[in-house]
Amino acid sequence: MAESKRRGEDDGDERLDDATVDGVADDDATDADEPVSRGGTATRKRAHAEPTEGRKTRKDTERIGLFARIARFFREVVAELRKVIWPTRKELLTYTAVVVTFVAVMLAIVAGLDYGFAKAVLWVFGNPS
Repeated sequence: MAESKRRGEDDGDERLDDATVDGVADDDATDADEPVSRGGTATRKRAHAEPTEGRKTRKDTERIGLFARIARFFREVVAELRKVIWPTRKELLTYTAVVVTFVAVMLAIVAGLDYGFAKAVLWVFGNPS
């Protein structure tokens, strides 16, 4: 079994890192041996039990008035709009031309298919006139 681990073969057991011995972390900073953390997701209990200092709790947001929340919303909108890289006039005209051309081509394709399918349906089921 030890030989298969050295060769890198996986026999279903968890592979151990070089820094671990028997599944226990070898950390020089601490005297106690702790199990190796393999990651995972936070549970609801853990997430709600330890709120971070910068995070506001629900009670903090309930104290803010309606107009203060609306004002904060608009301040945040303006702050985000300042981050936007606005196109130059030349880029704007180029992008507009590309979009209009693409829409015209797609319109022509859909109109052609619609006309073709309409003629095909009338041919299959007969023309009443």
